[in-house]
Amino acid sequence: MTMEERVVRYASWVIRYRFVVMIGCIALTALAGLGMGRLQFEKDYRVYFGEDNPQLQAFEALQDVYGRNDNVLFVLAPRDGKVFTEETLAAVRELTEEAWKTPHSTRVDSITNYQHTRAYGDDLVVADLVPDAAGLSPEVLEDIRKTALSEPLLVRRLISETGHVTGVNVTIHLLQRNPKAEEETVAYARELAEKIRAAHPNIDIYLSGLVMLNAAFAEASIADMENLTPLMYGILLAAMILMLRSFAGVLGTVSIILLSAITAMGLAGWIGILLTPSSVGAPTVIMTLAVADSVHILISMFAAMRRGMDRNAALVESLRINMPPVFLTSLTTVIGFLTMNFSDAPPFQDLGNITAMGVVAAFFYSALFLPALIASLPVRGRAKTDTTGAPMDHLANFVIARRKPLLIGMSGLIVLVSLMIPRIAFNDEWISYFDEEMEFRKHTDFVMNNLTGISIIDYSLGAGESGGIAEPDYLKNVERFTEWYRQQPGVVHVNTLTDTFKRLNRNMHADDPAWYRLPESRELAAQYLLLYELSLPYGLDLNNQINIDRSAMRFVVTTENMNTEALKNLAARSEAWLRENTPSHMWAEGSGGSIMFAHISERNIRSMLLGTSIAVLLIGLTLVIALRSITIGTLSMIPNLVPMLLAFGFWGAIIGQINVSAAIVAAICLGIVVDDSVHFLSKYQRAMRELKLSPEAAVHYAFSTVGRAMVTTSVILILGFLVLSLSTFQVNVTFGLLSALTIALALMADFLFLPPLLMWLEKKKAKDA
Repeated sequence: MTMEERVVRYASWVIRYRFVVMIGCIALTALAGLGMGRLQFEKDYRVYFGEDNPQLQAFEALQDVYGRNDNVLFVLAPRDGKVFTEETLAAVRELTEEAWKTPHSTRVDSITNYQHTRAYGDDLVVADLVPDAAGLSPEVLEDIRKTALSEPLLVRRLISETGHVTGVNVTIHLLQRNPKAEEETVAYARELAEKIRAAHPNIDIYLSGLVMLNAAFAEASIADMENLTPLMYGILLAAMILMLRSFAGVLGTVSIILLSAITAMGLAGWIGILLTPSSVGAPTVIMTLAVADSVHILISMFAAMRRGMDRNAALVESLRINMPPVFLTSLTTVIGFLTMNFSDAPPFQDLGNITAMGVVAAFFYSALFLPALIASLPVRGRAKTDTTGAPMDHLANFVIARRKPLLIGMSGLIVLVSLMIPRIAFNDEWISYFDEEMEFRKHTDFVMNNLTGISIIDYSLGAGESGGIAEPDYLKNVERFTEWYRQQPGVVHVNTLTDTFKRLNRNMHADDPAWYRLPESRELAAQYLLLYELSLPYGLDLNNQINIDRSAMRFVVTTENMNTEALKNLAARSEAWLRENTPSHMWAEGSGGSIMFAHISERNIRSMLLGTSIAVLLIGLTLVIALRSITIGTLSMIPNLVPMLLAFGFWGAIIGQINVSAAIVAAICLGIVVDDSVHFLSKYQRAMRELKLSPEAAVHYAFSTVGRAMVTTSVILILGFLVLSLSTFQVNVTFGLLSALTIALALMADFLFLPPLLMWLEKKKAKDA
């Protein structure tokens, strides 16, 4: 029994037991869908980095020594532009005291509780810079202003250079994988901000920091689920009504979409996959891909009915000719999405796995539920005078008549556009991941423009021995490193303990400015540090800057919102400076969230090169086996690789920048764009082998039988991925736009490049024979 005979028997069985089949599919979907109740959102930005990521490992190793630096940053902006007034300082003091009550907070820093040191006879006095804001005279306020604006540890960190905005930084210690704790922290921070706004209406308050960043990741995910999924559903429904113009066809396609999406997301819940701004786009992608199988089956069925077949016979005939290519296209799409497991970013792995499950479910329901449903509904065929195939006939005639110019012209275009690919620069500034209309983005932009930067480079500078941080040579090297960094473009602030040592040395010499320099002996430096630490209140100690045995200190650099390359270059130059100018025990690599994001595209591309190569190999092998032709199977990969070259080339010429999503587009789109070429090639081969047509006639047959379905599915895929461009998460925007562009170019290649290539191949074979 041949494969087609098996498909005919299978289709007849489905039609006979259609009600049992439908009930079984719905029950299976309901069982899988119960897992949706187990779905949870992952809010930690660290989820974008695999456990073996070296930048993540370095950052966590540093935090194990000095503590986590997750934070909520309140920025107060008085509308009169003056921080050093009685009202504004009172608000800062009030906010500082209330911020200690923030759930999971370990430290609060502001200009009011800054531990100001001064000499009083032979004693060192350590006290809050603003002990009480009430009743301060203009002279005292001016003295506070001068002190704050002259302190390197405060300027461009907690107070702007002009004194028009100030910050209150709350250090938070959150246990990983504890979303409830983070929700409590964010909720309290927002309530506190509203409370201070109500009490001080002339002061605007902005919220930023890593904890708010994590909250923004979750909020972007929820916003996309609430907005994009219904929008995608509406677009698909409208497209189906317009293109199929059949109630049964629209109902069948919509059913497949719903069943596939529910099954995939339910299975994700059962497996324990956590939702992130990237993986939350899976339902939109699944809904888009689920349409393709149904459209090919329905359009072929309607065509058979126009030729005079009744509904059931047309349905069997459609399954007979479409089941092999539909299975093949589903397989290649699954291969493309599963290769995302090679990605270095776990959320993209989750997106690939969820979508792969959805594609498998879509094939399963298209082969079972769709024919069973259509066989249960009244379906009328259109009149034979329907001219829907006429545009495809005209296009086929055009391609056949101009096959040589098209082959040469398309080849030249591919080469020319591909030359633009090296123009692409990778840029993964994490702040640019969020839409400018999001509250977090607006607040963080204000912070960057008015107070401080948001990119951090963190170092642990070793002193080589226990207690070595008091060694004069070590302190001099740290000071030289500090001065080098402060001269670098884009550096906003350098937080280093050497500034504290110099201030203490000045204090212990009657506040004489001439003594604002490092202590000259190890013993003196150690004594100053001990005296200072004993005077610090609980919660404002130096444990976040010095390790336990005083053999290393933390060195924190804050920069402007640099692009990826600039930040990586700055970190590389700093590491080179340490190696050239300091002993080996001081050599350190910069770490931190910004450094991690700066390397993510490069690492993701390296890991996905292997994944994409495997996808090309597996898909090529699948096509060779399915098409039973090494030549055509291998040759068919050319028009499937061309869209990626053209898409990235055009992107390089027009946009020029891309983020981490670039690495996954090639593998995903390869699996998707193969679909159309498989359907075209299967009809072309049927015409050549069964109908014994010439290559030109076979091309015309392929256009007339599958061209309309190719246009329909491609338009739906393009619309689906364009919906992602409306996401509040810019990684999804880039992914959606680049994928939509690739699919559009793939349709162009399948119509204008693949047919001339096939005809040239047949002509060459005939000539060689």
